[in-house]
Amino acid sequence: MQLDRILLRGPNWLGDAVLAIPAMKAIRERFPQSEITLLVRPWVAGLFTGAGFVDHVWSEPRPRGILSWMRLAQKIRRRNFQAAVLFPNSFESAAGVFLGRVPCRLGYAADWRGWMLTHPVKRPMQKRHQVEYYLELAREFGDRDQFPARHGAVKHDGSVSAGNWSLSPNSAQRADARRLLASHGIPEGSAFMTLNPGAAYGSAKRWHPERFAETGDRLAARFGLRAAIIGSQSERSAAEEIRSRMRSPIAVLTGKTSLEVLIGVLAESALVITNDSGPMHIAAALGVPTVAVFGPTDERVTGPSSPRARVVKEPVPCSPCLLRHCPIDHRCMRRVTVEMVCKAAEEAMA
Repeated sequence: MQLDRILLRGPNWLGDAVLAIPAMKAIRERFPQSEITLLVRPWVAGLFTGAGFVDHVWSEPRPRGILSWMRLAQKIRRRNFQAAVLFPNSFESAAGVFLGRVPCRLGYAADWRGWMLTHPVKRPMQKRHQVEYYLELAREFGDRDQFPARHGAVKHDGSVSAGNWSLSPNSAQRADARRLLASHGIPEGSAFMTLNPGAAYGSAKRWHPERFAETGDRLAARFGLRAAIIGSQSERSAAEEIRSRMRSPIAVLTGKTSLEVLIGVLAESALVITNDSGPMHIAAALGVPTVAVFGPTDERVTGPSSPRARVVKEPVPCSPCLLRHCPIDHRCMRRVTVEMVCKAAEEAMA
């Protein structure tokens, strides 16, 4: 069945959006002639600048109240989509395409929204990586020859390839990143590593700043690298603490990068040391040597999916707890040593 206009409702968070890229590419491969529109939140849209696997990137803020829901539904209705694939599990994402009268609506049957989907997909019982979780939607959508006009759980035994994991920066992103780096003391052509001490989902995911600083100094000496720190403006205090502790020169880019420029900075990096975060997934998708420190989260579900990435984690009985803030002594992060991260960095660089 040929679909002329397909809507992909993308994930709301940066890391999840990166992990959904193989599924999006698989859908493009299955429907090469279709016009595919990707609907995402404004803070995620920059990730898909120039993405060849979608035709249009459409960003909308989260609807607040019934009137904003209806306005979004009207916009969806006017675009005459024939099918929609929902990557988020939210009630709101299903309501938009339901009220927007998209004839075929596929997504996981979660958050009490199954009745709004023409093709609800049963959520898998087994724990699996988030990339595979999203790819299952692509399998259910891409391998069907037609969409029966009835409700009911989708059952299909077809398969779809894992898709192309890679993310490719454009020349403008690289050039803008290099200009920013040069203005902060890292000249054009200089090799540097990027430190990412922040994480959006609470303090429990953050390795200690003093260990980032010591790691940065050791790796700068070992590989002859300069260093740059990235992060949001709210993570400025951690960046300043690292700068105050490091003996090596370091460029603090915290709060100074748009998403597009951040992609360029990560693409230009020789090495990335990071917590479990959106930038970690971007670095992995770019194929940059990446060392990710994990503690309260599960690397089997959200770990970086790249042969050039290494996860450093010290198993403790209470992990993965998935808590925002550690209620005890943060032992999962405290037991990750500088030596462990430096060793992983050497392996990733090799």
